[in-house]
Amino acid sequence: MTQKAVVLDEKAIQRALTRIAHEIIERNKGIENCILVGIKTRGIHLAARLAKRIEQIEGEPIAVGELDITLYRDDLSLKNDDAEPEVKGSKIPVDINNQKVIVVDDVLFTGRTVRAAMDALVDIGRPSQIQLAVLVDRGHRELPIRADFIGKNIPTSNQERIVVELMETDELDQVSIYETN
Repeated sequence: MTQKAVVLDEKAIQRALTRIAHEIIERNKGIENCILVGIKTRGIHLAARLAKRIEQIEGEPIAVGELDITLYRDDLSLKNDDAEPEVKGSKIPVDINNQKVIVVDDVLFTGRTVRAAMDALVDIGRPSQIQLAVLVDRGHRELPIRADFIGKNIPTSNQERIVVELMETDELDQVSIYETN
């Protein structure tokens, strides 16, 4: 796999998250009855960053949760290894019933991860609405799912891979396109 280009650097990621935070506030007419839920792993860090920006803008905190979709994935049986999937568990600090849940993830690709996230949320409670915020939308949907809030649209081919690196997990902030061989 060879790197083709860095498409978002640290500053561009900050700007995208600030814009998404404003859009979330605007669309929901504030943050009352809203919860941010990050999909493990990078979605959690992005949700925490969004929560910090939203609090700076609104002057009050927004609840943030963590969602583990491991057991809801439809590709577990397709993996050839015999290893059991590592389940880390979901941590949502408030009741999601009748709340607007904004699911946060790093990259929207086929839509299968988001479908798994919605299944996991519905097992936890019954939100009044589920919205989706992603840092990157790369296209190639296999399911009829779209993001409500997008940091950047990056059209890709199937031979390309988007890699999101965040300070919390990778010690730098950038989004890159890689060519797969």
